[in-house]
Amino acid sequence: MSALATLTGHYLRGTFKSRFAVVFGAVQPLLYLVLFGPLFDRSGVGSWDTLVPGLLMQLGLVSSGLVGFGIVFDQRFGVLERLRVTPVSRVTLLLGRVLKDSVVLLVQAVGITVIGYALGLRAPLAGVLLGLLLVTVLSIGMAALSYAAALTIRQELFPALMSTVVIPLMLLSGALLPMSLAPTWLDVVSRLTPFRYAVEALRALFAGSYASPAVLWGVVVSLVFVVVGMAVGTMRFQKENA
Repeated sequence: MSALATLTGHYLRGTFKSRFAVVFGAVQPLLYLVLFGPLFDRSGVGSWDTLVPGLLMQLGLVSSGLVGFGIVFDQRFGVLERLRVTPVSRVTLLLGRVLKDSVVLLVQAVGITVIGYALGLRAPLAGVLLGLLLVTVLSIGMAALSYAAALTIRQELFPALMSTVVIPLMLLSGALLPMSLAPTWLDVVSRLTPFRYAVEALRALFAGSYASPAVLWGVVVSLVFVVVGMAVGTMRFQKENA
């Protein structure tokens, strides 16, 4: 635990030295919030309580899905090679990175939520806090898979490939528009992704429906996703550092 805390703190200090990078990571959902939010609120499709949870999921998917780009540089410049000789376990090396990413995401998500309140969001505080926790937990699994992908595919292909994967997942989750508006075939396809359930859970939490089936399914599916993501990431990280 001491090594994990030290490693996570090291990564966090390096990240927050560049505050611009932290802010830049939340630019896309922020633009949707400011430029698309007023149109969405007036459209009758949904309210700020519908849009903000979706944008938090978009932030989680995009930010966590692309974090593996950092390890590409570490691999290219020999940082991973030097880590092989340390006594720290390979699981701890992965967890240090993943926890750093989840903290950064939480900071960004809080910022998006605060601006959402300024624009018209009226979700209960308890629901918002639980929603932020759910997004943060889900991001752990996504970040682990991102690192696994970065260590598996060719370095130059990683950004394009992950962007190609993340954007459809974000659209299928119903982050921008509720999937209840989708045709039957698209609704069925979206239910094959874990993020659909997470988005519905987030919206239920923001609505104050803490004991609804949507929350239960969202929590269960998210936890399973995190376990799978960490298992895949750990196996790939151990193989890389064997």
